[in-house]
Amino acid sequence: MKITMDRTVLLVTRVEGVWRVEHEGEPFGHSREKNVTQAAAARRAREMQDAGQPCQVRVLGDGPWTV
Repeated sequence: MKITMDRTVLLVTRVEGVWRVEHEGEPFGHSREKNVTQAAAARRAREMQDAGQPCQVRVLGDGPWTV
């Protein structure tokens, strides 16, 4: 028997030259610098994990390290 847990996905995307994080369709954490936006996503993910909600941060954009 396999137990599956629903994960909340925080999506980091670039829109019109600005990086942002989306959670359930609501954007937050806007910045022109990707690393600043990724840090905002990581902070929110940590808060969610600490509250018992599994989550994942996905980065869509440039570079070989992105999903």
